Amino acid sequence: MKEMKMTFRWYGADDPVSLEYISQIPGMTGIVSAVYDVPPGKEWSAESIAAVKNAANAHNLAFEVVESVPVHEDIKLGKPSRDEYIEVYRRNVKKLADAGVKVICYNFMPVFDWLRSDLSHKNPDGSTCLIYRDAEVLAMDPNTKKLSLPGWDESYTQDGLRALLAEYKSVDEEKLWENMSYFLHGVIPVCEENGIKMAIHPDDPPWGIFGLPRVITNKKNLERFCKLYDSECNGLTLCTGSLGSAASNDVVDMIRHFGAMRRIHFLHARNIKLTGDRDFNETGHRSEDGSLDMYDILRAAWDVDFDGYIRPDHGRMIWGETGRPGYGLYDRALGAVYLNGIWEAINKTLCDRK
Repeated sequence: MKEMKMTFRWYGADDPVSLEYISQIPGMTGIVSAVYDVPPGKEWSAESIAAVKNAANAHNLAFEVVESVPVHEDIKLGKPSRDEYIEVYRRNVKKLADAGVKVICYNFMPVFDWLRSDLSHKNPDGSTCLIYRDAEVLAMDPNTKKLSLPGWDESYTQDGLRALLAEYKSVDEEKLWENMSYFLHGVIPVCEENGIKMAIHPDDPPWGIFGLPRVITNKKNLERFCKLYDSECNGLTLCTGSLGSAASNDVVDMIRHFGAMRRIHFLHARNIKLTGDRDFNETGHRSEDGSLDMYDILRAAWDVDFDGYIRPDHGRMIWGETGRPGYGLYDRALGAVYLNGIWEAINKTLCDRK
């Protein structure tokens, strides 16, 4: 029987979804978390890391995946100060390895982590979900007007955001690739020495926004990324919802391809419903609810002997639950059980044939 490790995102002590509730989800093995009170580019204390680990362990949950250790904008911009921030990143890697962390999920998206046009779109059944409408997002171009979209770092003032966007005018896709390679060559050797696997998250959504370059977007670019530093420690967070929001991306093929290369270290499983060109709704995890086939996705993972970490990604807000949009307890718990059920069925059907 092949095993994968089911995990759950937890945002720390302030998360309305408690570790007690997470531990009650059938098949749950661990949490995915981070140190959230330290800004990008600063060093995490061993005590803060231990506090997350100890809290998880107290509920019989492992803490082996960090999401995320943010990459400072100066690294993405290729500024002279990047060496200082890379050295801090290296020290954080060592501390996390000492605490038993195995995988670090991170991204290299300039300025914006992820963007949606609405975090509480009302579905016909009364649940709410995150949606993306490209025209609505582009209408809020922060270069020309005040940005009021969800999903961006509100620690930036409007003037600060515009100044940062102006700095990126000198960074095209090729320059971003160059800066990414520089970062990897500074960090991956430390990961190799300490048994940590880096797992880059795809751009979400996987196309350029507001003139900013985005490159972790498709199979060709993922191939290029893996070649920037040819090491198993330089791998991927295969996010089905991020990559699947571009109709041209074949997520199942990517899992088979990069899984066979042993480069998928973390699997984010969520479903989305394509509603137009560069428009989509996030849905429940079931295959029939969205545009992605979760059976095919997990079957591909099984076929390439995926034995890493998986988590149910964004869910709807259902049954009157309130809290962090996309990160409620109920729908993600249903997703975890659904995914584990598919995995058990694949395991029993295919293992019995051998």
